[in-house]
Amino acid sequence: MNELQKKSNLLYITERPSVTMQKGKGMYIWDTNDKRYLDFSGGWAVNSLGHSPDAVSHALISQADMLIHASPAFYTEPLLSYAAALTKASGMDKVFFASSGAEANESAIKLARKHGAVHLNGASDIITLTNSFHGRTLATMSATGKAHWQQLFAPKVDGFKHVEANNLDACFAAVNNETCAIMVELVQGEGGVHVLSEAFVYGLRKICDAYGILLIFDEIQTGMGRTGKLFAHKHYEIKPDIITLGKGIGAGFPLSAMLTMSKYDLFEAGEQGGTYCGSPLACAVGEAVLNELLENNWAHNAAVQGQYLQQALGELATRYPISSVRGKGLLLAFDVPHGDAGKLVSSCMENGLIINSPNPATIRLSPPLIVNREHIDEMLLVLELAFGKLYTMAAQQG
Repeated sequence: MNELQKKSNLLYITERPSVTMQKGKGMYIWDTNDKRYLDFSGGWAVNSLGHSPDAVSHALISQADMLIHASPAFYTEPLLSYAAALTKASGMDKVFFASSGAEANESAIKLARKHGAVHLNGASDIITLTNSFHGRTLATMSATGKAHWQQLFAPKVDGFKHVEANNLDACFAAVNNETCAIMVELVQGEGGVHVLSEAFVYGLRKICDAYGILLIFDEIQTGMGRTGKLFAHKHYEIKPDIITLGKGIGAGFPLSAMLTMSKYDLFEAGEQGGTYCGSPLACAVGEAVLNELLENNWAHNAAVQGQYLQQALGELATRYPISSVRGKGLLLAFDVPHGDAGKLVSSCMENGLIINSPNPATIRLSPPLIVNREHIDEMLLVLELAFGKLYTMAAQQG
């Protein structure tokens, strides 16, 4: 715990560097000492349009002048308009809006269990994957496949089974009369950016169709253009029964969504909701972000720039201990010797570059979708400097 944390009134939840961020624009963010940082974490894959995008600012100002909040008891124009736009873009029929990815996943869990109650004789179990991450509420932590979370905040919410990713036989064996859904991330972002195989995802769809259970794609991190297509499941050409979205959907404004088909419109009045669900302000921002993504084809840019970045990392791996460069679009990662990831993050931060390490041996890159080659080349220079410094020091100490 650093001195700034000790002096602040914030409840401790994570380690933060001893800087205070003040402003941001595009690919850059500045601290209170006016030091500029190139952001290749993108606010944890949230800032899809970069920092303080004009589209979001204009939507907030315009809608704030009209109506900020009306309560979930009423329709509003932004709510209806955005619902129509997002369902059309996704190919789904119905949507529920919330404020965080965990809320969207909670909603998916509840809807899956409602489906089990109505159509599967009360089935309530949900199969998820080891190494997965679905949120920090009690239910979504229970769904998450992190081993060290199993006993945290016990007792957990019952009804979740974890199977190995890309192991279709194990998944098939876990299905029984108590199963109502299978929920997966197509790219396990928090787990280190591991992509599910096409054969595995295709098999999941077959299992769900055979048993009448729901296939849920958690696209909190992969949705809204991040992987090079508007939704990651488009890479697989497989349609889920439920999609959850968050992070980049609001480009920095708190917003999430759960989408499904009309036949799963099962909730009764009062069974699902929330004070801020579908607020006019959030929906106005969400539609502005969606329009920007579609009009500028930022998903295509993510594919092009992601390919360039992967190739550049592969070349860097010929000179430094980098392995397993992986991912899709602008959700990428690579491995380094265990324990070095945090050192690289700190070194890059000192030199004006923000990157992320989801574990001690992995570096994750999730820059805004507006990134270009010049930004990538700038990032690579700082990253190579950090590698050179770390391993020169290690050689000298050795």
